[in-house]
Amino acid sequence: MARLILAGGVATAVAELVAFVLVGRWLGWGWTVLLVLAASTAGALLLRRESTEAWRKLREVVRAGRPPGGQVIDGLVGLLGAVLLAVPGLLTGLVGALLLVPPVRRLVGRQAARRAERRLSAAAAGDLFGPRRVRAYRGEPWRTQPPSAAPRQTIEGEIIGPREMPEER
Repeated sequence: MARLILAGGVATAVAELVAFVLVGRWLGWGWTVLLVLAASTAGALLLRRESTEAWRKLREVVRAGRPPGGQVIDGLVGLLGAVLLAVPGLLTGLVGALLLVPPVRRLVGRQAARRAERRLSAAAAGDLFGPRRVRAYRGEPWRTQPPSAAPRQTIEGEIIGPREMPEER
């Protein structure tokens, strides 16, 4: 695992260097350095705002008694975007800025939530993300039943997403 992280870090550094040289030749070196500094400064400012906002929303959801999973994922994606924007570099800044755009943020958040739900037990996923909505349909009768028994049928289903809970008043 450590080798994979090291390889990813080296690949990112090489890609950042290549991007810096290409953009430097296109825009000029002064503008490129200024662009990197501006993105890093914006990322540092957004990091503080995103962390404060994520904490505030998480406390609000927990206080209301709703499952906090959605807010945790949204906050983590926002923090990741701000951190990537704060790291000096053109490519990391671009990815960080994209993660802060609401449609991209929701898309990445949904994918992260799906991956987290698959890795967690059903009980833990229910506690974190709320009850699941299930689509059920009748399957074929069991083939192992004795001929004299009444026909039993299986019900097959799949989880299709969180169930919307009505707001308590």
